[in-house]
Amino acid sequence: MKIRILWPGKTRNQNMRELLDFYLEKINRLERCELFETKEAKGIAEKMGKKILAIEADGLEKHMKGDYIICLVDKGKEMNSEEFARFLRERKGDSTSTVTFIMGGFLGLADRILKKSHLLLSLSKMTFSHELSRVVLLEQIYRSLTILHGRQYAK
Repeated sequence: MKIRILWPGKTRNQNMRELLDFYLEKINRLERCELFETKEAKGIAEKMGKKILAIEADGLEKHMKGDYIICLVDKGKEMNSEEFARFLRERKGDSTSTVTFIMGGFLGLADRILKKSHLLLSLSKMTFSHELSRVVLLEQIYRSLTILHGRQYAK
């Protein structure tokens, strides 16, 4: 299985960036994982939300192939870590070899991206900053992979 993670814009907070790198390194020891920070719509007023979503969708779509697409949204399906691990195990057995996680910018994801998803996933009912959500996603992917590989992970 190959894992691809997409989101618009760079992670600016250096501490968060270090945590992302930390988890990416650990994930890549277990499964192949690529992270793409795609084009972020900058300098556009929030009232131009459709334009912002369209620009960000264009950048995301460049990296979407025939993958199993998981979009992270606040009203998506919630799973605990064991359920998420079982879900990834099922994806590993599918004919689709790449699982792509897509996280939107501050306005979320364009409808055209959401329509391409196989699953809408929520990390929590709570609201996190986008940069913290990125870290939480990678930590949960790593945690699930350790479960799948039978490795010990601190609770």
